[in-house]
Amino acid sequence: MSPLSRRGLLGLGLTAGAALLAGCSTPGTASVNAEPAIPPATGPVKLTYWAWLKDLQKVCDIWNANNPQVQVEAIWIPSGNSGGYPKMYSALAAGTGPDLAQIEFRTIPEFILVNGLVDLARYGAHDYADRFDKTLWSQVSFVDGVYGIPQDSGPMATYFRPDLLQRVGAEAPKTWDEWADVAGELRKNQVYIDCFPLADPSWFTAIATQAGASWLKVDGDGWVINMTDDATMKTARFFDKAIDDDLVTTAFGQYSTPWFAAAAADQIASLTSASWGDALLEGVSGAEGKWRVASMPRWGSSGFGSSYIGGSTAAILANSQHPKEALDFAIWMQTSKEGIDALIKYCGIGWSPLPDYIGAQRQQPSEFFGGQSYNEEIFLPATKEQNPDWTWWPITQQSFNIIADQFRKKASGGTLVDAISASEANIIDAFRNKGLTIRKETS
Repeated sequence: MSPLSRRGLLGLGLTAGAALLAGCSTPGTASVNAEPAIPPATGPVKLTYWAWLKDLQKVCDIWNANNPQVQVEAIWIPSGNSGGYPKMYSALAAGTGPDLAQIEFRTIPEFILVNGLVDLARYGAHDYADRFDKTLWSQVSFVDGVYGIPQDSGPMATYFRPDLLQRVGAEAPKTWDEWADVAGELRKNQVYIDCFPLADPSWFTAIATQAGASWLKVDGDGWVINMTDDATMKTARFFDKAIDDDLVTTAFGQYSTPWFAAAAADQIASLTSASWGDALLEGVSGAEGKWRVASMPRWGSSGFGSSYIGGSTAAILANSQHPKEALDFAIWMQTSKEGIDALIKYCGIGWSPLPDYIGAQRQQPSEFFGGQSYNEEIFLPATKEQNPDWTWWPITQQSFNIIADQFRKKASGGTLVDAISASEANIIDAFRNKGLTIRKETS
């Protein structure tokens, strides 16, 4: 994934009239980034930080104890699409809001579209680029600007129950074809290998990304879309068959209340998910010592060894009057060992954004996973085996809603193949309705 060119940025619709194109007017924000850079304050500063991370204030307090001139107050908000993002957009429109906010990688382009974020390059962000994982840094970099500091990511692997797999003489599948074979054997024992969430296409998107898909790219002054490429269609056909053969359940999604009940009742044998899923697995009743971690299945000799789900940044909203101080805090929080360790301990963040430090806690064997040092053995290599060509686009969440609406038709006889094709057409319409240029890629 490479930073967008200047022409590519124009393709996002990131012009002076971006707020109008987005259909979400945010008066007062367009002028903030157009003004000269705000110099550091000469006196004490109080920063506010909106995020859905639990106990974030405990992390801020470590900074506060050593930086009396710059104090940070964490304010909990609902997760992005559960209310956090609308709250941020409302604050931007009112000319208010926090200095820092937790914003997912995939949502950064949507905030840029409404001029909602400070370009941190103006405050020296480029000086810290080499400290971060290159793939993550590219997801916050557009033209010469930087619009967030990577906070965590979600490299993928497979959590599995060795005892349930051993009942059918199997080990953790190394390929998706093996996965299907093992799934069929497990169904003879009334066990599912995993579930397929029809209402949340994030999981399917991650698996297609692993297969080599890259749905949207910038080309000149517009976007090019191709959701019916070979990698995506292969993924769709594979899971059409898996669902039709009852190899996976579509009755619930991963980490839902029914999923926890099924996992506790020994009815779920594995879970292909992100690194942050380890903490959620600990919520399964009686699960300690029963689960292990393996690399996620591969698409034979093609595709990539891993993929990613989720991941957030610490971004600075456009109405902040102290962007330099906010950047200093974000860099400390995301790059110091003290900050990373505190975020893991108190907030349970996903994978560290640093290529050379995963956190002291994650260097230790895990009692829950039977003494396995799975972070170093599995997830660290996974971060180096991800698709680097995936690019998020400015209406990602709307696109996911479109895909989810089409996926739900699978429950009444539809196919994922048809759902993807229909979604592509609807996403093209959605782009054009925003005033953005897009065309279908031709082979």
